[in-house]
Amino acid sequence: MVAEESGPGAQNSPYQLRRKTLLPKRTACPTKSNMEGASTSTTENFGHRAKRARVSGKSQDLSAPAEQYLQEKLPDEVVLKIFSYLLEQDLCRAACVCKRFSELANDPILWKRLYMEVFEYTRPMMHPEPGKFYQINPEEYEHPNPWKESFQQLYKGAHVKPGFAEHFYSNPARYKGRENMLYYDTIEDALGGVQEAHFDGLIFVHSGIYTDEWIYIESPITMIGAAPGKVADKVIIENTRDSTFVFMEGSEDAYVGYMTIRFNPDDKSAQHHNAHHCLEITVNCSPIIDHCIIRSTCTVGSAVCVSGQGACPTIKHCNISDCENVGLYITDHAQGIYEDNEISNNALAGIWVKNHGNPIIRRNHIHHGRDVGVFTFDHGMGYFESCNIHRNRIAGFEVKAYANPTVVRCEIHHGQTGGIYVHEKGRGQFIENKIYANNFAGVWITSNSDPTIRGNSIFNGNQGGVYIFGDGRGLIEGNDIYGNALAGIQIRTNSCPIVRHNKIHDGQHGGIYVHEKGQGVIEENEVYSNTLAGVWVTTGSTPVLRRNRIHSGKQVGVYFYDNGHGVLEDNDIYNHMYSGVQIRTGSNPKIRRNKIWGGQNGGILVYNSGLGCIEDNEIFDNAMAGVWIKTDSNPTLRRNKIHDGRDGGICIFNGGRGLLEENDIFRNAQAGVLISTNSHPVLRKNRIFDGFAAGIEITNHATATLEGNQIFNNRFGGLFLASGVNVTMKDNKIMNNQDAIEKAVSRGQCLYKISSYTSYPMHDFYRCHTCNTTDRNAICVNCIKKCHQGHDVEFIRHDRFFCDCGAGTLSNPCTLAGEPTHDTDTLYDSAPPIESNTLQHN
Repeated sequence: MVAEESGPGAQNSPYQLRRKTLLPKRTACPTKSNMEGASTSTTENFGHRAKRARVSGKSQDLSAPAEQYLQEKLPDEVVLKIFSYLLEQDLCRAACVCKRFSELANDPILWKRLYMEVFEYTRPMMHPEPGKFYQINPEEYEHPNPWKESFQQLYKGAHVKPGFAEHFYSNPARYKGRENMLYYDTIEDALGGVQEAHFDGLIFVHSGIYTDEWIYIESPITMIGAAPGKVADKVIIENTRDSTFVFMEGSEDAYVGYMTIRFNPDDKSAQHHNAHHCLEITVNCSPIIDHCIIRSTCTVGSAVCVSGQGACPTIKHCNISDCENVGLYITDHAQGIYEDNEISNNALAGIWVKNHGNPIIRRNHIHHGRDVGVFTFDHGMGYFESCNIHRNRIAGFEVKAYANPTVVRCEIHHGQTGGIYVHEKGRGQFIENKIYANNFAGVWITSNSDPTIRGNSIFNGNQGGVYIFGDGRGLIEGNDIYGNALAGIQIRTNSCPIVRHNKIHDGQHGGIYVHEKGQGVIEENEVYSNTLAGVWVTTGSTPVLRRNRIHSGKQVGVYFYDNGHGVLEDNDIYNHMYSGVQIRTGSNPKIRRNKIWGGQNGGILVYNSGLGCIEDNEIFDNAMAGVWIKTDSNPTLRRNKIHDGRDGGICIFNGGRGLLEENDIFRNAQAGVLISTNSHPVLRKNRIFDGFAAGIEITNHATATLEGNQIFNNRFGGLFLASGVNVTMKDNKIMNNQDAIEKAVSRGQCLYKISSYTSYPMHDFYRCHTCNTTDRNAICVNCIKKCHQGHDVEFIRHDRFFCDCGAGTLSNPCTLAGEPTHDTDTLYDSAPPIESNTLQHN
C-alpha cells in the first residue's frame, strides 16, 4: 500500500507501516473562531471528544468493531492518506474524534499542502497581531506545526487571484467549508468588498502583474502579496497613468506588504507626473508599508511621497531603488517611521525631507545614489539613526536652507564628493556618526550654516576632515578626527566655528588650518602626531586658541605665517620635531600663558619679519633655544619664564630685533641671551640667572639696549661683548656670577676644559700660522702661551669659540687639556633653527 500511495505524506513519510500503538498524551487541536464554520456539536470545542448517544446492546456490538478498527488498528499511512483528501475544517473535526486522530490530523505535511494550495507561500507567513507579518523557517520554529498556526491566523480573508474566482464559485462542493474565503479577479473588486464589509479587511494578492487599477485606500484594510519563493518579486502592481497606491484620510492602520509597486508612465518626463508616485500618502493617515519593492521610471516627482499634516506612515523592510527620480520624499509637516529599508541607485536624492517634514529614519541602507544620499532643505527636519549611507555621487547627507535634522550613529562613507554638506543657513545635529573614506571633506560647512558636529569619528578622508568656509559657523565638539589626507579641520573665508574637545591626530597633513581671514574659538582640543603643523594660522586669520594640548607633531606645533594673527593662550605645546611655535612674514599673534616645551628645534621661532606679543609663557626643556628671533623680526616678550633649555634661552641674530621685558631666563645650557649678526633688541628689566654658560653674549656686529636687567649666578659670567660691539646700557645689575672663564684663564687652563665642544666661551682667541690653522680654527690664550710657545701666532678677536687645541683637532696635542675629544669645526653661533617647510606641501 505504501508503494502505491501518491498523496501528500507518501514521500519521506515519518510514519512506518504499523498497527496502532500507545500514543502520547493527546495534543489538543489548535482552534480559532474563524475556523469554526462547521457549527456542529462535535466542533464546538476542538480537542474534546463529543459525547455519543447511547445505543442498545446489539447495535452497539455491531458498530464497535468497525469503530475500534478505524480508531485503533488502521495503519497510520492509511489514515494520513484519507486525511489528505480533507479540507481544513473537516481535518479539524477529525482531530476531535480521538487521541490518535488528533495527532495524525495535526501532521505538518497535511497542513503544508492545504496551506500552499490556499496561500501559495513556501514558508509560513506568521500574522500574530494587526499590522505584523513575517515569514519563518519551519525547522527553526518553536511550535510543531507552524503551517497550521499560520493558516488559522490568515484564514478569513479575500484573495485576488485572476481567473480563479469563477472556478471557486462554480465548485461549491469541492470548496465546502471555505465560505469565509472570498475570491476576486481584481484589486479594485476586492477593495469594494471591504467597503461592503464582506470580510475583515484582509486581502491576499496572488502571483501576477496587476496594471492600471484604481487603488485608493481610505479604510484600514490589510493587503499582502501571496506567492511562492520571494513573494514581492511575484506580485507586481503597476500604474502607467496615475499614482499606483494612494492612501487617504481614513486609511490609518492600513497595511500593504510583500509586493512590487511600480509607477511606469509612457511619457516619463511629463510635468503632470510630478503629482504621481508609486506610493502617495496624504493627510491624516498612518499606513504600514512592509517588505515592498518600489520602483519608478518617471523622471519627475518621487517614488514615494508622504505629504501633509498627520501623514505618518510606517515604511519598513522596503527596497526603494533604481528609480529615475527621488526615492522617498517627506514634506509639508509629514512625519512617519522609516526603518530597515534599502534605498539605492536613484537618479535624484535617496531621501528628500522638506518644509517641516519630520520623519524618524532608522537602520536604512542608502547607497550608490546618482545624486545625494539624503537631502534635507527648506526647514526639513527628521531623526536619522544607525543608517548606512555610502557611495553616493554627491554628498552622503546634505542640509540646506534652515533644515535642521538630527543624525545619530550613522555611517557616512565613501561619498564620491563629501560626507556631510551643510550650506545656505543649514543647521542640524550630527552626533556619534562614523564619517570616513569620502573623496572630499568628511564634513563641509558654508554660507552662514550653523550645525552641531559632536562625538563623531571623522577619519581616512581623501581630503580633509571638517571644512568650514564662506562664513560658516557651527559647533565642532568631542570628535575624533584622524588619518585624513588634508587638514583635520580647515577654517577659511570669515568662518567662525567653535571647535572644542576634539582629538585631531595622525593626519597626513596638518591638524587645524585657519586661513583667508578665518576666525573661530578653538579650545580644549588635543592635536597630535600630524605630519605637518599641528595648527596653521595664515592670511589675515584671527582665531582664538585656548587650553589646547598640541603635541608630538612631525613639524611645528603652531605656525603663524603671511599675516596670520589671533590669540594663543593657556595651551600646552610640546614634543614637536620642529619648534613649538613659529611666527613669520608679518604675522602678529598674541601668545600668552602657554607652556611650550620639548621642541626639537626650539620653543618659539620668530623670523622673516615676524611680530607677536609673547607674554606670561613658560618655555622650557627645548632642545635648542627657548626663543629664536631672526631676519628683521620684532616681537615683544614680556614676563615669560624661559628655563632649563638644552641650548640657549633667547637667541637673536640676522637682524633680529624685539623688546624683551621682565622675563625670567634661567638654568639654560647655553647663554641666557645671545645677540648676534647685526641684531638690535631692547632688553629691559629681565632677570638672567643660574645659566650654565654666559648670562648675555653679544657678537658679530650686533648692538643692544640693556636697561635695568639683573644678571647673576651664571657659570661663565654675566655680560660678554665681542670685539667691535657697542651696547647702550643703563641701570643693569651684574652680580655674583661664577666667572668660570676668567678663573680658568687666570689658572692657566685650556678653556676647552670648561666648555668641551658643547659651549662657546667668549674670550680672546688666536690662530697659529706655524700649525697651519684655518679660519675655522681658534686657540685660547693659555694654549698660545703653553702649547704654541715660540710659534707664529696671531690675535684674531674677542669672541665666542671653543679651543681647537684642547679639542685635539690640531696636528700637535694640547699639553693642557688631557685626552683629546675629536670634533669638527668650531661654530661661532648656536646651530640655526629649522624653518618650517609646511608651505612646500600646500
